[in-house]
Amino acid sequence: MPDLNPTTRPGPRIGVALLAAVLGGWLMSLAYPDPGWWPMLLPGLGLVLWALRGRTVGGGLIIGAVSGFAYYGALIDWLTAYLGPVPWLALTLAQVFFTALGGALIALAWRWVPRAWPGTAGRLVLTPLVVGGAWMVREAVSSVFPFGGFAWGRLAHSQAEGPLSPLVAWTGFSALSFLIAALVAMTVAALVEARRSRAERASVPAAFAVLLLVWPAFPVTIIGTTTIAAVQGNSNSGLFADYERGEILQAHYDATRPLFGREGIDMLVWPENASDLDPLRSEYAAGVMDIVSEQVNAPLLVGTITVAGDKTFNSQLMWRTGEGAVDQYDKIRPVPFAEYLPAREFFYPLAPDLFDLVPRDFAFGQRDTVFDIDGVIAGIAICFDIVADDLFLQMIDEGAEVIISPTNNADFGVTDQSVQQLAIARLRAVEAGRALVNASTVGASAIIAPDGSTIVDLPLFEPGTMVAEVPLSNTTTPAHALGRTLEWLVILFTVVTITSAAVLARPRHGAATA
Repeated sequence: MPDLNPTTRPGPRIGVALLAAVLGGWLMSLAYPDPGWWPMLLPGLGLVLWALRGRTVGGGLIIGAVSGFAYYGALIDWLTAYLGPVPWLALTLAQVFFTALGGALIALAWRWVPRAWPGTAGRLVLTPLVVGGAWMVREAVSSVFPFGGFAWGRLAHSQAEGPLSPLVAWTGFSALSFLIAALVAMTVAALVEARRSRAERASVPAAFAVLLLVWPAFPVTIIGTTTIAAVQGNSNSGLFADYERGEILQAHYDATRPLFGREGIDMLVWPENASDLDPLRSEYAAGVMDIVSEQVNAPLLVGTITVAGDKTFNSQLMWRTGEGAVDQYDKIRPVPFAEYLPAREFFYPLAPDLFDLVPRDFAFGQRDTVFDIDGVIAGIAICFDIVADDLFLQMIDEGAEVIISPTNNADFGVTDQSVQQLAIARLRAVEAGRALVNASTVGASAIIAPDGSTIVDLPLFEPGTMVAEVPLSNTTTPAHALGRTLEWLVILFTVVTITSAAVLARPRHGAATA
């Protein structure tokens, strides 16, 4: 017989659980742009957590793997745009490894915690909190490991347009994922509870949901403004693009010309890789930078590939006419298997045709993350830097009053990648309490206010410019003040509670269902 807590209904049979896991993972993917139906996260996650009830460790591994494949397989299908199915499958399976382990941990939480603490509070409050913690533990690990991890697709990322987005300024990304998972787990626990009335059962998740929804947005102090212009060149800058030298630079120059002679611009932002000629090595490119900076009467922040000795960097330069590059940010966290190949001697022989697409290894930048632009401190986050929690903590510590996020999304064509990235950027603005400029080669480009709202944006795949008076802030949000403290506290709470439950719980009727 299955080992069940007699006050709750049993978990689903394995066949039903597998179907629920697939459907749940797919529904969760719909919460992210596009279509960005954030409410779909709740029933999707609910199905996955329900499917993990009553499972053994083996069953949790299987359900976690199946739901993870459905979820990530749909969420990151943009990898197939130009690279085909192999990189998509490899990255999806890498995430499946972690969702499988997470599924096993959640299954143990469902089994052991209500046995150790069988009262109503244990079943309806403590157990869901531990389940939510187990989900966050999986996210936290896979976001940093291996090779810096893959932090895409955290539950928090689904809330850019949802009512819980203001919470990220209090909690940060990881703790917001925990709260979302705990809320859904409370709902599942209430639905399967057998002995309490519907009103009593519903009161717990309802009260928790109300608490999250009414929690006030963190107040942001505005200390001034700066006028920022940003350019989307709609350049032919993809990995497999057939372009002539200088063509990408020309596209951004042409898109910038409507700004020539315009007064009042304090800084001009060009995207990542906006110049395919390095102005530090190309007199022609340096001359173009001088013209642009002179014509807008402001420093130009331009993305390009730089070289120092035998090292190559993905860089953002601050260029002033007549002075050249007066500051430089080198991407601190190049993307593994895209901007560099980890353990090249091992991986390259496994798929030489594929890894020929990574002919050079970008070096890891060692510079600070901010530019001082006539007294305005601008934090710089290039492309996938947007998902790295530690870089944003460093940026705010270094005094950033506004965030500049140049990016090149051309490799992903008309897929959802760029709008998913913009959603993450929108949450970063709220988390940091800073305005954020997301400037892309092809879109999605937008200037975002500290509350996550759009100040101005551009349509995809059209050249254009954005100009806005952008608020500056030196606010320290709780998310920044706490750093990763909440994440570590939730991890400690989850591990200690599950371990204690394993000791305290007593088997009653044999093994759980598979």
